[in-house]
Amino acid sequence: MSDIRPVNFAAFDLNLLRVFDALMREHSVTRAGERVGLSQPAISAALSRLRHGLGDQLFVRLGNEMVPTPRAEAITPVVREALASLERTFADDRPFDPATAELTYTLRGADFFSMRLMPDLSEAVLAEAPGIRLRFIDSGHGDLTRLLQENAIDVALDRPFQLPAWVSSALLFPSPFVVIAARGHREIGRHATAMRAPLPIELFCALPHALRATDGSMSGAVDEALTKAGHKRKVVVALPHFQAVCMAVAKGRLIAVVPQQFAEIAADELSLCIYQPPIEIAVPEIRMYWHSRYDDSAPHRWLREKVLATVNTVWGDPDR
Repeated sequence: MSDIRPVNFAAFDLNLLRVFDALMREHSVTRAGERVGLSQPAISAALSRLRHGLGDQLFVRLGNEMVPTPRAEAITPVVREALASLERTFADDRPFDPATAELTYTLRGADFFSMRLMPDLSEAVLAEAPGIRLRFIDSGHGDLTRLLQENAIDVALDRPFQLPAWVSSALLFPSPFVVIAARGHREIGRHATAMRAPLPIELFCALPHALRATDGSMSGAVDEALTKAGHKRKVVVALPHFQAVCMAVAKGRLIAVVPQQFAEIAADELSLCIYQPPIEIAVPEIRMYWHSRYDDSAPHRWLREKVLATVNTVWGDPDR
């Protein structure tokens, strides 16, 4: 076990905490250096000082990754909250100018957003704030609450959740579900179902379905609605991304239930037909989530306003 001893704060360089946080986020000396603007030797030297000061290895190399020790994992939430508090304190004392700001924002969501929102958002940000960088991580990555609490992400774009009171949110848009199928789908053609019309319930349940699930689950909200109505569908493939689901459907045999906003674009690109579900499925309100400690932060508020403005451009104002 590591020799964990009390830290002498009188002699501890608090600048090392930024290096520690970067290493925890990147698990790489090189990428951590890029994150905080230090060379690889400087990061290695800082890590050596951290190890000495905290009496723990903190990170152990495993292949190309720097894997945190239990001690590093334990102190991470406290370190990140302290850094965030300091950042808010000093940031609030100076005006925020997007044109000169040098920040990296991290967003989390499904490929629904990475493919349909991020291209427009990146263009809008680059035009106004050339020093700001955006990165997007998949919604299957980590627990949303923990990521917000640890300051690992700035905003999450997702369906409704039961979340703690410290999570703030804003409505992006309602997202009704529709059914997609390949043009010329043989079985649907035999039933002569018109586009945009509801599929017959018997046909809907008999056809093989593709499902978007980040955890490999073979059921979802559609199955809950079917069960209440006394029916069951046949899910034969689960995929982690909406685009993969649409591409599988385009092959010809499968159908799928996906958000209408995604389906409308995919239909043109992949020659898909859109139908209505045969049963009523609750319409989720897709929201943007962030930690309430950033409610009044000018840099964070600027990001949220950019996201909302871009959503309105791509999908329309949810209040209209």
